[in-house]
Amino acid sequence: MPVPRRIVVAVGFALAVLSFSGSARAQSVIAAAVAKPVSLPDIVIGSPKAPLTITEYASMSCPHCAAFGENVFPMLRTKFIDTGKVRFVFREFPLDPKAAAASMLARCIAQDDSEKYLGAVETLFRLQEQLVAQTKETLFFVGKMKGMSEQEVEGCVKDQAQLDRLAADQQYALKALNVVSTPTFFLNGVKLQGSMSYEELEERLKPLLRK
Repeated sequence: MPVPRRIVVAVGFALAVLSFSGSARAQSVIAAAVAKPVSLPDIVIGSPKAPLTITEYASMSCPHCAAFGENVFPMLRTKFIDTGKVRFVFREFPLDPKAAAASMLARCIAQDDSEKYLGAVETLFRLQEQLVAQTKETLFFVGKMKGMSEQEVEGCVKDQAQLDRLAADQQYALKALNVVSTPTFFLNGVKLQGSMSYEELEERLKPLLRK
């Protein structure tokens, strides 16, 4: 005996609702995991009341991260962060010791000031080729630009306690959030992996802001 069409439709609708509900719960869990405080103070700009939060995991030695910082982030900031629509969180995911040293230097320069940190990151990304080829000299150069002596730079990048915190945060991102490459973004708990153009990012943001 064939199953009445209305029952088939009802069952299909129920399964769709359950699937959506499960997906929403999973996204909520991931969003909570991303928002969980880590060992190092978060680098955050934008309104705490913004409806959208973008969390970026980046490495100072990653060319795609540098390209995002140079080509996409300025427009993202102007159109979405500074207008109160997006809260932006930057976290380190160093892919090698050179990137780890650069992240630690940015932390020392910033002294927990997010704007100073992002300014240091912008400089380090701009000098990325030199950072990779001549790490020590580039760190000294950037440190001097920001008012640090060579001794202060050396002390900063050899701070084992800071390195341990950086490593702990990276392990959390790897194990809890499955971050395995850079750049990796989380948009309100939705994982977006790999480089994006501004147009691609804007296409994802605008529908969420209309809800």
